[in-house]
Amino acid sequence: MRDLTVIVTACGAPGGPGIIKALRQVNERNIRIVGTDANPTASGLLLSDEAYVVPQGQSRSYIPAVSKLAKKTKADVILPLSSMELLPLSKNTKAFGEVKVVVNKEHSLKIALNKRKCYEYLKGRNIPIPDYVVVHDYEEFVEAAHALGYPKKPVCFKPPISKGQRGFRILREDIDLRKLLLETKPDNTITTLESVSNILSKGFGELLVMEYLAGPEYSVDSLVKNGKSLVVVPRRRVETRLGISSVGIVEKNEEVIEVVRKINTAFKFDYNINVQLKYSTDGTPKLVEINPRVSGTICLSAAAGPNLPYLGIKLSLRENFSIPKINWGLTMIRCWDELYAKKLSIAP
Repeated sequence: MRDLTVIVTACGAPGGPGIIKALRQVNERNIRIVGTDANPTASGLLLSDEAYVVPQGQSRSYIPAVSKLAKKTKADVILPLSSMELLPLSKNTKAFGEVKVVVNKEHSLKIALNKRKCYEYLKGRNIPIPDYVVVHDYEEFVEAAHALGYPKKPVCFKPPISKGQRGFRILREDIDLRKLLLETKPDNTITTLESVSNILSKGFGELLVMEYLAGPEYSVDSLVKNGKSLVVVPRRRVETRLGISSVGIVEKNEEVIEVVRKINTAFKFDYNINVQLKYSTDGTPKLVEINPRVSGTICLSAAAGPNLPYLGIKLSLRENFSIPKINWGLTMIRCWDELYAKKLSIAP
């Protein structure tokens, strides 16, 4: 089997090192990894065979820079790790000639990457979504929060387009703000309506005020071909830090698997898809968001059997493959690690 050169973009993303490690675990061929990132100190650059600093994904110069790099490195495949790069890459696949880009169609991405459009699209398709209200000013915001049960019930809000936990907060009245400020790490998302009033009353673009889902949370990796789910691997998020799983378990939850299959079919997705679900108080797994790409903790799915980043690459190359058995119950505990470089030498 021929060797491959794979450009792994945004390799400084939190999941970058784990995805690179998954590609290193491939035994059937050699994979040369070309890492790119806008940050010259991105950890994934040090883990790559070759490293290049490129413009950010939304920059006009991003596509020309990556296209030039693909030619220079004789790349076979481009594997994007950042949601912000997906639309530019999808719109410009012709710029890469014969190089395969592991990315979905523009139409599907425009809906999936916008939570408001995503929820609207899935209404009536028998896919459970949280109760939500779209708001555009502070008066609408307050009205929506109360309509969803605040202050008796916690509610949450987020921008329709964001990454990580940017802009996400949980409104709760039953908290001690003083204790929260002085005794907890500043990475929690809990606040009150009163606390955000001064900021939001000054204006914002658009927010989704939503039902707070208090039950177990699942981040689900799948491999999809034209809407058909080839394999679905749910991971229960036991602990998270800054929106990234720090402790997770591969769990065979058929209810969650079925919801993800329906979502993949509804969008006619391809390649690697990540869906985040959370259980409501009535025991329904509801959609939180869709990441139509490899996820930050897909390394756990790979460790449990199916090396999904590599299988996504094989799918893009139209190569045959089989799905390994899944080691259900495998648990991941993340820890800090360090990389050292005597002198950073990042190619221009």
